[in-house]
Amino acid sequence: MEVREKQQRSGLTRDFKVESVAYLLNSGKPATEIARDLGIRVELLYRWKQEYLNNKQDSFPGAGHMKDPEEERLRNLERELQDVKMERDILKKRWPFSQRHRDEV
Repeated sequence: MEVREKQQRSGLTRDFKVESVAYLLNSGKPATEIARDLGIRVELLYRWKQEYLNNKQDSFPGAGHMKDPEEERLRNLERELQDVKMERDILKKRWPFSQRHRDEV
């Protein structure tokens, strides 16, 4: 198992994560020791383990790629809804320079 130097987030490949989890599951060493040897936080190692055990085939999709186009569409719609709500709330505010004294636009 290759020890990880200080790398940016993008340097953590799927292979590195899978090997790290396999090392954790098969070595019998404590997770804290493995995390220290690999140069990562122990919480991160536990998160990888949980993701790997939940879904081995689709674990660690990488770089924010969605597993399903429908999930990506839903995420975009939720983001758009949040933006529209924020715009609506801004327009609802009572502006001090307004000649009208109504709460509406």
